[in-house]
Amino acid sequence: PMDLSDLVNRTYGPYRWQVCEENVSDFLRVTNDDPDRWASAAPPGFIAAALFVVAPDLLGQLTDRSVIHGEQTFHWNGPLSMDSQFEVSGKVTRVRERAGVAFVGFDLDVAGGRGELAGGSSLFLVSGDAAADLKEERSEPSPLERGNPDPGQKSMSRADLITYAASTRDWNPIHWDHISALAAGLPGVVVHGLAQAAWAMAAAAALREGDHPLASARIRFRSPLFPAMPVDVRVTESEGPVTVRVSDARTEYLSARIELAG
Repeated sequence: PMDLSDLVNRTYGPYRWQVCEENVSDFLRVTNDDPDRWASAAPPGFIAAALFVVAPDLLGQLTDRSVIHGEQTFHWNGPLSMDSQFEVSGKVTRVRERAGVAFVGFDLDVAGGRGELAGGSSLFLVSGDAAADLKEERSEPSPLERGNPDPGQKSMSRADLITYAASTRDWNPIHWDHISALAAGLPGVVVHGLAQAAWAMAAAAALREGDHPLASARIRFRSPLFPAMPVDVRVTESEGPVTVRVSDARTEYLSARIELAG
């Protein structure tokens, strides 16, 4: 297999990327965001679609390994205006190994006519083998089952995961193929971490008006969330960054520290 340290400083792109109204519309619908607010620009969470312009080039070199998204940061210098075109580039910034797991850092740059519009940094955890401690395989819910979320709660069906993948190009098979999820050491398919991040960013964006509500976000993926499992998205306001947590009564699935713009 490839020595992952050979990937350091490897670049991907630049590729052209357009904020497409059709994809944004699907993204808004599947993340349950406000289409009236996001008529002239995409919501901050749609930055995931920019990441997956370039990330598949890296992930395609790791198809013989298990890859888990551990952490993610994003920053925005302006709005993701509808129908605008950008150049998207990626770069592997570091690889370090510990206990058989490689921690791969990957930077994202989204440039427009006036320079950098947005960017971010991903941390991928890469191992050679599937997890050995899988305890129990999970039966998949029916394709349209969302688990009867209460008002204000969020959840996704397996069909929603396909819609989200199509709108962002995040086609990692652990989100839609049961066998691939098992091979990665998971009990079954899991909800995209960046879909959960979109819930968190939308909750923070509600604290600001306009098309550019957020300055930056640091996201930690804490535990796998399965389809048809309703969760709460809770915002803690404080001086400085806001904290957003995606959780249910037993488990925290995601936490984020988000700086508001302005």
